[in-house]
Amino acid sequence: MKGLPMTLATTATTFTLLMAMITPVAWVGLLIVVFGLYQTSQKRKGRSMFSNGLITLGVLGVLIGGCAAPSDQVDKAATAEAEKEADQLVKAEEEKKAEPEKEQQELADTFGLEEVMVSRVVDGDTVELKDGRKVRFIGVNTPESTTRTEEYGKEASNYTTENLEGKTVWLQKDVSETDRYNRSLRLIWLEVPKDDMNEEEIRTKMFNADLVLNGYAEPSTYNPDVKYSDYFVKFAREARKNETGLWAYGENGTTKGDLDPKEEKKTTTASTPKSSSSASTTSMEEPAAAQQQEYYQNCTELRKVYPDGVPSNHPAYASKHDRDKDGWACER
Repeated sequence: MKGLPMTLATTATTFTLLMAMITPVAWVGLLIVVFGLYQTSQKRKGRSMFSNGLITLGVLGVLIGGCAAPSDQVDKAATAEAEKEADQLVKAEEEKKAEPEKEQQELADTFGLEEVMVSRVVDGDTVELKDGRKVRFIGVNTPESTTRTEEYGKEASNYTTENLEGKTVWLQKDVSETDRYNRSLRLIWLEVPKDDMNEEEIRTKMFNADLVLNGYAEPSTYNPDVKYSDYFVKFAREARKNETGLWAYGENGTTKGDLDPKEEKKTTTASTPKSSSSASTTSMEEPAAAQQQEYYQNCTELRKVYPDGVPSNHPAYASKHDRDKDGWACER
Protein backbone atom coordinates (compact mmCIF):
# COMPACT_ATOMS: atom_id res chain seq x y z
CA MET A 1 0.00 0.00 0.00
CA LYS A 2 2.94 2.25 0.62
CA GLY A 3 3.69 2.30 -3.12
CA LEU A 4 0.16 3.29 -4.04
CA PRO A 5 0.67 7.04 -3.64
CA MET A 6 3.79 6.92 -5.82
CA THR A 7 1.97 4.88 -8.48
CA LEU A 8 -0.91 7.31 -8.44
CA ALA A 9 1.53 10.18 -8.58
CA THR A 10 3.37 8.78 -11.59
CA THR A 11 0.15 8.04 -13.45
CA ALA A 12 -1.28 11.40 -12.59
CA THR A 13 1.86 13.19 -13.72
CA THR A 14 1.92 11.48 -17.12
CA PHE A 15 -1.79 11.90 -17.70
CA THR A 16 -1.73 15.46 -16.52
CA LEU A 17 1.07 16.41 -18.90
CA LEU A 18 -1.10 15.19 -21.75
CA MET A 19 -4.24 16.86 -20.51
CA ALA A 20 -2.42 20.09 -19.76
CA MET A 21 -1.81 20.46 -23.47
CA ILE A 22 -5.57 20.79 -23.94
CA THR A 23 -6.67 23.20 -21.16
CA PRO A 24 -5.12 25.48 -18.53
CA VAL A 25 -7.41 23.97 -15.85
CA ALA A 26 -5.45 20.74 -16.12
CA TRP A 27 -2.32 22.70 -15.22
CA VAL A 28 -3.86 23.57 -11.86
CA GLY A 29 -4.45 19.88 -11.24
CA LEU A 30 -0.84 19.20 -12.17
CA LEU A 31 0.39 21.74 -9.63
CA ILE A 32 -1.80 20.18 -6.91
CA VAL A 33 -0.40 16.74 -7.71
CA VAL A 34 3.16 18.02 -7.53
CA PHE A 35 2.43 19.76 -4.23
CA GLY A 36 0.84 16.55 -2.93
CA LEU A 37 3.99 14.61 -3.78
CA TYR A 38 6.01 17.18 -1.96
CA GLN A 39 3.78 16.84 1.10
CA THR A 40 4.11 13.08 0.95
CA SER A 41 7.86 13.36 1.10
CA GLN A 42 7.59 15.81 4.01
CA LYS A 43 5.26 13.44 5.86
CA ARG A 44 7.94 10.79 5.81
CA LYS A 45 10.21 13.27 7.49
CA GLY A 46 7.53 14.09 10.01
CA ARG A 47 6.99 17.61 8.73
CA SER A 48 3.77 17.15 6.70
CA MET A 49 1.05 19.65 7.43
CA PHE A 50 -1.44 18.39 4.79
CA SER A 51 -3.00 14.99 4.03
CA ASN A 52 -2.26 12.68 1.17
CA GLY A 53 -5.65 13.63 -0.28
CA LEU A 54 -3.90 16.40 -2.21
CA ILE A 55 -2.70 13.93 -4.83
CA THR A 56 -6.20 12.53 -5.29
CA LEU A 57 -7.57 16.07 -5.45
CA GLY A 58 -5.00 17.00 -8.08
CA VAL A 59 -5.88 13.99 -10.25
CA LEU A 60 -9.54 14.92 -10.05
CA GLY A 61 -8.63 18.44 -11.08
CA VAL A 62 -6.79 17.11 -14.14
CA LEU A 63 -9.79 14.97 -15.14
CA ILE A 64 -12.25 17.80 -14.64
CA GLY A 65 -10.00 20.19 -16.53
CA GLY A 66 -9.60 17.78 -19.43
CA CYS A 67 -13.32 17.15 -19.64
CA ALA A 68 -14.01 20.87 -19.48
CA ALA A 69 -11.63 21.62 -22.37
CA PRO A 70 -12.97 24.41 -24.61
CA SER A 71 -14.85 22.97 -27.57
CA ASP A 72 -13.07 25.28 -30.01
CA GLN A 73 -9.72 23.74 -29.15
CA VAL A 74 -11.14 20.25 -29.61
CA ASP A 75 -12.76 21.36 -32.85
CA LYS A 76 -9.45 22.76 -34.09
CA ALA A 77 -7.73 19.48 -33.42
CA ALA A 78 -10.51 17.57 -35.16
CA THR A 79 -10.49 20.02 -38.08
CA ALA A 80 -6.74 19.69 -38.51
CA GLU A 81 -7.06 15.91 -38.64
CA ALA A 82 -9.95 16.11 -41.10
CA GLU A 83 -7.99 18.48 -43.35
CA LYS A 84 -5.04 16.14 -43.30
CA GLU A 85 -7.25 13.22 -44.34
CA ALA A 86 -8.88 15.35 -47.06
CA ASP A 87 -5.47 16.33 -48.44
CA GLN A 88 -4.49 12.69 -48.56
CA LEU A 89 -7.70 11.81 -50.43
CA VAL A 90 -7.19 14.64 -52.94
CA LYS A 91 -3.63 13.52 -53.54
CA ALA A 92 -4.78 9.93 -54.06
CA GLU A 93 -7.47 11.09 -56.52
CA GLU A 94 -4.97 13.19 -58.47
CA GLU A 95 -2.60 10.25 -58.73
CA LYS A 96 -5.47 8.02 -59.86
CA LYS A 97 -6.55 10.57 -62.46
CA ALA A 98 -3.00 11.04 -63.72
CA GLU A 99 -2.64 7.34 -64.57
CA PRO A 100 -5.02 7.26 -67.59
CA GLU A 101 -3.73 10.65 -68.78
CA LYS A 102 -0.20 9.31 -68.65
CA GLU A 103 -1.27 6.19 -70.55
CA GLN A 104 -3.08 8.31 -73.15
CA GLN A 105 -0.02 10.48 -73.71
CA GLU A 106 2.17 7.42 -74.12
CA LEU A 107 -0.22 6.06 -76.79
CA ALA A 108 -0.34 9.45 -78.51
CA ASP A 109 3.46 9.52 -78.66
CA THR A 110 3.50 5.97 -80.03
CA PHE A 111 1.19 6.87 -82.94
CA GLY A 112 2.67 10.33 -83.51
CA LEU A 113 -0.51 12.15 -82.49
CA GLU A 114 -0.56 15.89 -81.82
CA GLU A 115 -3.22 17.43 -79.57
CA VAL A 116 -4.68 20.64 -81.06
CA MET A 117 -7.67 22.96 -80.81
CA VAL A 118 -9.90 23.60 -83.87
CA SER A 119 -10.80 27.29 -84.06
CA ARG A 120 -12.99 27.28 -87.19
CA VAL A 121 -14.16 25.11 -90.06
CA VAL A 122 -13.38 26.19 -93.63
CA ASP A 123 -15.48 23.49 -95.29
CA GLY A 124 -16.27 19.81 -94.84
CA ASP A 125 -12.69 18.59 -95.21
CA THR A 126 -10.63 21.61 -94.14
CA VAL A 127 -10.26 23.32 -90.76
CA GLU A 128 -8.19 26.07 -89.20
CA LEU A 129 -6.44 25.48 -85.87
CA LYS A 130 -6.05 27.82 -82.92
CA ASP A 131 -2.37 28.29 -83.85
CA GLY A 132 -3.36 29.49 -87.34
CA ARG A 133 -2.50 26.38 -89.33
CA LYS A 134 -4.95 25.10 -91.92
CA VAL A 135 -5.46 21.34 -92.04
CA ARG A 136 -6.74 19.36 -95.05
CA PHE A 137 -8.10 15.92 -94.15
CA ILE A 138 -6.20 13.01 -95.71
CA GLY A 139 -7.95 10.44 -97.91
CA VAL A 140 -11.39 12.03 -98.15
CA ASN A 141 -13.12 14.64 -100.26
CA THR A 142 -16.33 16.42 -99.26
CA PRO A 143 -18.48 18.30 -101.79
CA GLU A 144 -17.43 21.91 -102.36
CA SER A 145 -19.17 24.62 -100.34
CA THR A 146 -16.90 27.69 -100.60
CA THR A 147 -15.84 29.07 -104.01
CA ARG A 148 -18.54 26.94 -105.63
CA THR A 149 -21.26 24.70 -104.31
CA GLU A 150 -21.77 21.00 -105.02
CA GLU A 151 -24.72 18.95 -103.87
CA TYR A 152 -24.46 18.10 -100.18
CA GLY A 153 -21.55 20.52 -99.70
CA LYS A 154 -23.29 22.69 -97.12
CA GLU A 155 -24.45 19.63 -95.20
CA ALA A 156 -20.90 18.30 -95.04
CA SER A 157 -19.54 21.67 -93.89
CA ASN A 158 -22.21 21.95 -91.19
CA TYR A 159 -21.50 18.42 -89.99
CA THR A 160 -17.78 19.14 -89.61
CA THR A 161 -18.56 22.40 -87.82
CA GLU A 162 -20.87 20.65 -85.37
CA ASN A 163 -18.30 17.97 -84.55
CA LEU A 164 -14.98 19.85 -84.61
CA GLU A 165 -15.31 23.60 -84.16
CA GLY A 166 -14.01 24.66 -80.74
CA LYS A 167 -13.05 21.06 -79.91
CA THR A 168 -9.75 19.44 -78.97
CA VAL A 169 -8.67 16.72 -81.42
CA TRP A 170 -5.58 14.68 -82.25
CA LEU A 171 -3.74 15.05 -85.57
CA GLN A 172 -1.84 12.20 -87.23
CA LYS A 173 0.47 12.56 -90.22
CA ASP A 174 0.74 9.83 -92.83
CA VAL A 175 3.68 10.64 -95.15
CA SER A 176 3.20 14.11 -96.64
CA GLU A 177 3.57 17.22 -94.52
CA THR A 178 1.60 19.75 -96.60
CA ASP A 179 -0.21 20.07 -99.93
CA ARG A 180 0.45 22.59 -102.70
CA TYR A 181 -1.61 25.19 -100.82
CA ASN A 182 0.60 24.80 -97.73
CA ARG A 183 -2.19 23.14 -95.77
CA SER A 184 -1.11 20.45 -93.32
CA LEU A 185 -2.25 17.01 -94.46
CA ARG A 186 -3.56 15.09 -91.48
CA LEU A 187 -5.88 12.43 -90.15
CA ILE A 188 -8.22 13.63 -87.39
CA TRP A 189 -8.75 11.48 -84.31
CA LEU A 190 -11.50 12.47 -81.89
CA GLU A 191 -9.97 10.18 -79.23
CA VAL A 192 -6.57 8.57 -78.85
CA PRO A 193 -6.84 4.96 -80.12
CA LYS A 194 -5.26 2.00 -78.37
CA ASP A 195 -4.50 0.51 -81.79
CA ASP A 196 -4.51 2.91 -84.74
CA MET A 197 -5.00 0.09 -87.28
CA ASN A 198 -7.94 -1.54 -85.52
CA GLU A 199 -11.00 -1.19 -87.77
CA GLU A 200 -13.46 -0.69 -84.92
CA GLU A 201 -11.37 2.12 -83.46
CA ILE A 202 -11.00 3.71 -86.90
CA ARG A 203 -14.78 3.61 -87.32
CA THR A 204 -15.55 5.11 -83.92
CA LYS A 205 -12.64 7.47 -83.22
CA MET A 206 -11.32 8.81 -86.57
CA PHE A 207 -13.23 11.75 -88.07
CA ASN A 208 -11.99 11.15 -91.64
CA ALA A 209 -13.62 7.71 -91.47
CA ASP A 210 -16.72 9.16 -89.84
CA LEU A 211 -17.26 11.52 -92.79
CA VAL A 212 -17.13 8.61 -95.23
CA LEU A 213 -19.29 6.26 -93.15
CA ASN A 214 -22.02 8.87 -92.80
CA GLY A 215 -22.02 9.89 -96.46
CA TYR A 216 -20.50 13.36 -96.07
CA ALA A 217 -17.33 12.55 -98.05
CA GLU A 218 -16.06 10.26 -100.76
CA PRO A 219 -12.73 8.45 -100.43
CA SER A 220 -10.03 10.27 -102.39
CA THR A 221 -6.58 8.70 -102.36
CA TYR A 222 -3.38 10.51 -103.30
CA ASN A 223 0.00 8.82 -103.04
CA PRO A 224 1.94 8.51 -100.83
CA ASP A 225 -0.71 9.03 -98.12
CA VAL A 226 -2.43 5.65 -98.43
CA LYS A 227 -2.29 4.20 -94.89
CA TYR A 228 -6.08 4.08 -94.48
CA SER A 229 -7.23 4.18 -98.12
CA ASP A 230 -8.53 0.60 -98.14
CA TYR A 231 -10.63 1.27 -95.06
CA PHE A 232 -12.07 4.46 -96.57
CA VAL A 233 -13.04 2.67 -99.80
CA LYS A 234 -14.69 -0.11 -97.77
CA PHE A 235 -16.64 2.42 -95.70
CA ALA A 236 -17.71 4.32 -98.83
CA ARG A 237 -19.08 1.17 -100.41
CA GLU A 238 -21.17 0.57 -97.29
CA ALA A 239 -22.51 4.13 -97.41
CA ARG A 240 -23.21 3.92 -101.16
CA LYS A 241 -25.04 0.62 -100.73
CA ASN A 242 -27.30 2.26 -98.15
CA GLU A 243 -27.59 5.48 -100.21
CA THR A 244 -26.36 7.44 -97.21
CA GLY A 245 -25.81 11.19 -97.50
CA LEU A 246 -24.26 12.26 -100.81
CA TRP A 247 -24.79 8.77 -102.25
CA ALA A 248 -28.53 9.42 -102.34
CA TYR A 249 -27.82 11.58 -105.42
CA GLY A 250 -26.46 8.69 -107.48
CA GLU A 251 -23.88 5.94 -107.61
CA ASN A 252 -21.10 8.46 -108.30
CA GLY A 253 -21.94 10.64 -105.33
CA THR A 254 -21.76 14.41 -105.70
CA THR A 255 -18.01 15.05 -105.93
CA LYS A 256 -14.79 13.45 -107.07
CA GLY A 257 -13.74 10.23 -105.37
CA ASP A 258 -12.13 6.81 -105.67
CA LEU A 259 -15.43 5.12 -106.60
CA ASP A 260 -15.96 7.24 -109.71
CA PRO A 261 -15.67 5.38 -113.04
CA LYS A 262 -12.11 5.34 -114.31
CA GLU A 263 -11.60 7.19 -117.59
CA GLU A 264 -9.12 5.80 -120.06
CA LYS A 265 -6.51 8.14 -121.40
CA LYS A 266 -6.97 8.58 -125.15
CA THR A 267 -4.99 10.42 -127.78
CA THR A 268 -6.97 11.76 -130.70
CA THR A 269 -5.03 12.34 -133.90
CA ALA A 270 -6.58 13.96 -136.95
CA SER A 271 -6.14 11.87 -140.11
CA THR A 272 -4.31 13.28 -143.13
CA PRO A 273 -6.48 13.31 -146.26
CA LYS A 274 -5.08 11.56 -149.31
CA SER A 275 -4.56 13.53 -152.57
CA SER A 276 -4.33 12.34 -156.13
CA SER A 277 -1.83 14.93 -157.26
CA SER A 278 0.74 17.31 -155.95
CA ALA A 279 -1.37 20.25 -157.17
CA SER A 280 -4.39 19.19 -155.18
CA THR A 281 -2.14 18.57 -152.17
CA THR A 282 -0.80 22.07 -152.23
CA SER A 283 -4.28 23.56 -152.58
CA MET A 284 -5.64 21.62 -149.60
CA GLU A 285 -5.43 22.86 -146.04
CA GLU A 286 -2.65 21.49 -143.85
CA PRO A 287 -3.84 18.60 -141.62
CA ALA A 288 -4.82 19.56 -138.11
CA ALA A 289 -2.15 19.07 -135.46
CA ALA A 290 -2.53 16.06 -133.21
CA GLN A 291 -4.45 16.88 -130.04
CA GLN A 292 -3.67 15.02 -126.85
CA GLN A 293 -6.30 14.66 -124.14
CA GLU A 294 -5.71 16.82 -121.06
CA TYR A 295 -6.51 15.53 -117.56
CA TYR A 296 -7.28 17.44 -114.38
CA GLN A 297 -8.06 16.03 -110.97
CA ASN A 298 -10.91 18.48 -110.35
CA CYS A 299 -12.43 21.76 -111.47
CA THR A 300 -10.16 23.76 -109.22
CA GLU A 301 -7.13 22.47 -111.12
CA LEU A 302 -8.82 22.88 -114.52
CA ARG A 303 -9.82 26.51 -113.86
CA LYS A 304 -6.21 27.43 -113.21
CA VAL A 305 -5.68 26.84 -116.95
CA TYR A 306 -9.20 27.49 -118.26
CA PRO A 307 -10.93 29.97 -115.89
CA ASP A 308 -14.33 29.71 -117.60
CA GLY A 309 -14.38 25.95 -117.99
CA VAL A 310 -14.30 23.99 -121.27
CA PRO A 311 -16.88 22.70 -123.80
CA SER A 312 -17.45 19.03 -124.56
CA ASN A 313 -15.22 19.09 -127.68
CA HIS A 314 -12.25 20.41 -125.74
CA PRO A 315 -9.36 18.03 -124.91
CA ALA A 316 -9.65 18.96 -121.22
CA TYR A 317 -13.34 18.08 -121.04
CA ALA A 318 -14.30 15.14 -118.78
CA SER A 319 -17.85 14.07 -118.05
CA LYS A 320 -17.14 13.82 -114.31
CA HIS A 321 -16.50 17.58 -114.33
CA ASP A 322 -19.81 18.24 -116.09
CA ARG A 323 -22.19 17.59 -113.20
CA ASP A 324 -25.22 19.27 -114.80
CA LYS A 325 -24.60 17.45 -118.12
CA ASP A 326 -24.96 20.59 -120.22
CA GLY A 327 -21.92 19.94 -122.40
CA TRP A 328 -19.73 22.39 -120.51
CA ALA A 329 -17.35 21.32 -117.73
CA CYS A 330 -16.36 23.44 -114.71
CA GLU A 331 -18.28 26.52 -115.84
CA ARG A 332 -18.68 29.25 -113.28
